[in-house]
Amino acid sequence: MAASWLKNAVFYEIYPQTFYDSNGDGIGDIQGIIEKLDYVKSLGCNALWLNPCFDSPFRDAGYDVRDYKKVAERYGTNEDLEELFKVAHEKGIYVLLDLVPGHTSEEHEWFRESAKEEENEYSGRYIWTDTAFSRGDGMPFIGGEAPRGGTYIINFFKSQPALNYGYREIHEPAWQMPIDAPDALATREAMKDIMRFWLDKGCDGFRVDMADSLVKNDGEDKLATMEVWKDIAGTIHEEYPNAALVSEWNKPMQSLSAGFDMDFYLDWRGNGYSVLLRDYDIPKFGKPFEKNNSYFSVDSERDIHGFLRDYLHQYEGSKDKGLWCLITGNHDTVRVAPMLDEAERRLAFAFLLTMPGAPFIYYGDEIGMRYRWIPTKEGGYQRTGSRTPMQWNHSDNLGFSAAAAEQLYLPVDPADDAPTVEEQEADPNSFLNHVKGLIQLRGAYKDLGNYSPFSVYSAEYGSRLFAYKRGELLVAVNPGRQLMELGLDTKYEIVYAIGEPVIYNRTLIMSAQSFAVLKPVEW
Repeated sequence: MAASWLKNAVFYEIYPQTFYDSNGDGIGDIQGIIEKLDYVKSLGCNALWLNPCFDSPFRDAGYDVRDYKKVAERYGTNEDLEELFKVAHEKGIYVLLDLVPGHTSEEHEWFRESAKEEENEYSGRYIWTDTAFSRGDGMPFIGGEAPRGGTYIINFFKSQPALNYGYREIHEPAWQMPIDAPDALATREAMKDIMRFWLDKGCDGFRVDMADSLVKNDGEDKLATMEVWKDIAGTIHEEYPNAALVSEWNKPMQSLSAGFDMDFYLDWRGNGYSVLLRDYDIPKFGKPFEKNNSYFSVDSERDIHGFLRDYLHQYEGSKDKGLWCLITGNHDTVRVAPMLDEAERRLAFAFLLTMPGAPFIYYGDEIGMRYRWIPTKEGGYQRTGSRTPMQWNHSDNLGFSAAAAEQLYLPVDPADDAPTVEEQEADPNSFLNHVKGLIQLRGAYKDLGNYSPFSVYSAEYGSRLFAYKRGELLVAVNPGRQLMELGLDTKYEIVYAIGEPVIYNRTLIMSAQSFAVLKPVEW
């Protein structure tokens, strides 16, 4: 049984490095997050996801963990994080930490011990081949850097050795282990121990990085990885029934069956989510994005079927197991501004915030922060431009930090018209207040809740109009320039609108770039 608080959860993702710097060193920190919790609450968000804040050499922005049980000094202390849990809870806000279970930093003590020639408790904690000249059986590997006579498998960058959860298909019996080997089982128990450590300190759960990557040679169906997660998640849910787990997996029929409460609908090039917002050609570094062909682009010729073909069967196959969650963006995704202009984004966010699943808003998306072409930082590469400092006001460094500009973790948007929280809070028609209104709308109607049912009402091929039911509510969107009409199955009244939708003789007339939520008159 999932944590009861997920029923109405609306999440806000915070990238700690660039949210708010409380001590003037140019890097965001935990005390900075605490200072801005009232802002998060004012949005209507009642849950946070923090990107990794554990001790790390930061070769991959904290996704290379050196010590899972210690907060990185740049962010503060363990006591600061415990204070964040406490203050957030007092304000009715839940907090998820980012768990990286598939690999550690090469500087982690486990790996240092594992790399020793002498056999020890951690020799099997990572995946090592049997000789210094063995290859990785199709996996990337590193050799020649340890006293141990073997090469080690990596998951991502060179600095991220893969933890050992075993192999489903064993090709190299000299060094590949099954998933129930003692060393593979010990890795599972170590991960449970880390989760217990933070849950006991007040954490409310975890977003799990690369959750589908644990077991190697696992095939497309991920049956062995699912078995591992059933064990880990089952133990955690039994011991901490109010804890929530969300996976970076993007296959909800697998992840939710494996014990996760939520899975993300991620932006994979060309998938259903991608064609909603980001159907564009990737430009060369520094070049502007061309107008994209996404569904929400006003001049697009797309209908909704590129989304529905990918979404519907996965939603239907997983809706009884948990939540498949839509995101405005995240730290790995190009920000949707400026690829969609504000009018287009207003419709897109209205759609995202009236769909099932727990919504996740990436910091700054609520004010239209822009993607920026900037040099890589800590392994970010093209993702770095979506990780720039939060824009609070038009003071120095846009209110992010009192440090000198050259000391900032990343540079702020230099544009004179850079959007800011302060400016948009004062404008009732701002994008920020539009997002707040949508979250309020979601909370006002139980049929817009995270678990409430979804079904297609109208989706004609070639038509820009899309209408769907959330329980008894009817939602319609027309992202194009042409007026569209929709026949109604009963008497409705409009309770929320963008543009100028009207009802006439049981027909909903949708003006250009319009959105409407309707409820039955006899409801």
